[in-house]
Amino acid sequence: MSNAPTTIAPVNPAEFAGRTAFVTGGASGIGLETARRLAAGGAAVVIADYDEQGAERAAAELTAAGGRAAAVRVDVSDPESVRAAVEFTVRTFGGLNLAVNNAGIAGIAAPTGEYTVEDWKRVIDTNLNGVFYSLRYELPQLLASGGGAVVNMASILGTNGFAGSPAYTAAKHGVVGLTKTAAVEYAAKGVRVNAVGPGFIDTPLLRNADAPQREYLVSLHPQGRLGTAAEVAELTVFLLSDRASFVNGSYHLVDGAYAAR
Repeated sequence: MSNAPTTIAPVNPAEFAGRTAFVTGGASGIGLETARRLAAGGAAVVIADYDEQGAERAAAELTAAGGRAAAVRVDVSDPESVRAAVEFTVRTFGGLNLAVNNAGIAGIAAPTGEYTVEDWKRVIDTNLNGVFYSLRYELPQLLASGGGAVVNMASILGTNGFAGSPAYTAAKHGVVGLTKTAAVEYAAKGVRVNAVGPGFIDTPLLRNADAPQREYLVSLHPQGRLGTAAEVAELTVFLLSDRASFVNGSYHLVDGAYAAR
């Protein structure tokens, strides 16, 4: 059996028909792959990203492929920006049924005792507070639409430590806890909330890594390679679908056995 990535099966074109999805960090990487699969499944998709031009390009791509999509700029570290983006989604497509809270940043690499307060705040504001702000404004709209599903993008570092990444690791652990709490609170109201924990994925975030860095990251995964955005999107879209109707409050790794070492 080959260790190379396999071709991901096409989405059922009617699986998300009549539903609206909101995807933060949707202009590239995992967010874009997830948006593509949601649109291919019939969802109307709002691409929300700090990179407004990137979001517009992504929405244009989905529309050209026959989907329904719109773009909006969002700074997830700013609650008012998130509120406005969610309201734009409801205003544009008439409601909200699915949400993927994917926006995040890597932050600097430094030991905890040398990590700057400014960089700590910047990573926490985006990677943890940004997920809280997104849930804060998505959940009332999901309830108003009769329920739905949310996936919060955590990381393998939501369960493991990683030297030099105290803020990122703390934020992703927080995302897992926030996911479980929201799931318990909203389960009886028809909203499911799960988290996905990718290992190191071959996305634009890692494109600037030099060869030794990439080799080191590959070595952390017993499968002997980095993951792909499509592999993470496949699990994310499954969790959003009715096929995962009894999957709630859980944290799913896509990590090539990283955590099993």
